[in-house]
Amino acid sequence: MTDRAPLHLGRTSSLPATPAEAVLDYVPNPRQGTFYTVRFAAPEFTSLCPVTGQPDFAHLVIDYVPDATIVESKSLKLFLASFRNHCGFHEDVTVGVGQRLFGEMNPIWMRVGGYWYPRGGIPIDVFWQSGEIPAGVWVPDQGVAPYRGRG
Repeated sequence: MTDRAPLHLGRTSSLPATPAEAVLDYVPNPRQGTFYTVRFAAPEFTSLCPVTGQPDFAHLVIDYVPDATIVESKSLKLFLASFRNHCGFHEDVTVGVGQRLFGEMNPIWMRVGGYWYPRGGIPIDVFWQSGEIPAGVWVPDQGVAPYRGRG
C-alpha cells in the first residue's frame, strides 16, 4: 500500500493498455482486526491466447481476508479489464492476478479461481492461493460449476 490518495475513486479513468500499466488502489480496511472474507467475481474476464491471439474467456473469482487494506473495486475492474489485450496462458494469467494483488495488498490470505472456457475442446481451470485458510474464517465454495458444455 502507498500513502497516496486513490487515483480512480470518484474520478474518470482510462482503461490501462496492459496489466503492467494498471495502477491498483488500496484503501484502509474499515474493519481491521476482524477476520472476514471479501469476494470479487468477474464472470466475463478475457485475455488473449499467446499462440493464436484469439480471445480466451474465464469466470474469475477472487477471495481474500484483508489485513490493513482492501483493494478499491474500480481500480480492480480496470486492472482486470487490462487483460483484454494481454497474451498469456491461463496459468500465467490466473496466478499473475493473485500474486500481484497479494504482493501489493498484503492480505492475511487470498485465493484466485480461474474457470476458463474450453480452448481446443478442453476447459482449463487454474487455482492459486497464498496458504492455508486462517482458522475461524468462513470461506464459501466459489460457486462455479465445472464446465458441462451444452448438456
